[in-house]
Amino acid sequence: MQRLYNLGLVQIVMPSKGQSRNRHRARELALQTLYACEIGTTAEWEGVLRHIVEGGSFTEESVHYARELVRETMASLGTIDGHIASHAANWAMKRMAALDRNILRLAAAELFFFNDVPFRVVIDEAVELAKSYGTEESGGFVNGILDSIHKTRTKDTERNAC
Repeated sequence: MQRLYNLGLVQIVMPSKGQSRNRHRARELALQTLYACEIGTTAEWEGVLRHIVEGGSFTEESVHYARELVRETMASLGTIDGHIASHAANWAMKRMAALDRNILRLAAAELFFFNDVPFRVVIDEAVELAKSYGTEESGGFVNGILDSIHKTRTKDTERNAC
């Protein structure tokens, strides 16, 4: 059940614990799909996602959200990689660990295309994925790049509003 908070003129809908858990599982599924496509022999992500889903226990909501995340990521991969590369000082995309690179891609897509998800949630989730599946340094690396992307986007939005 979602909770609705009325904060003056702004209403915020907070996801329920079940929805948050579904989104977390969806991000894990999307990450597995992106990673498998990159290191595997096929870029046909829909088949890869179906195969992973068959081997696990995912809710329909998780699968739907994962599919949307991967679709947006793959459709805008060049743009997303450009943003990541411009914020990853002294790190060429090909030098990044494949897992870190795909966590960054996934989170950047969520920042750019999923306006219903607060940026803090996107960054926190990406850092959690990096800590769970990456190296000891992955969490800080992912956090730094995503924070930089977010700050630049915020400045650009404020500049365009004037």
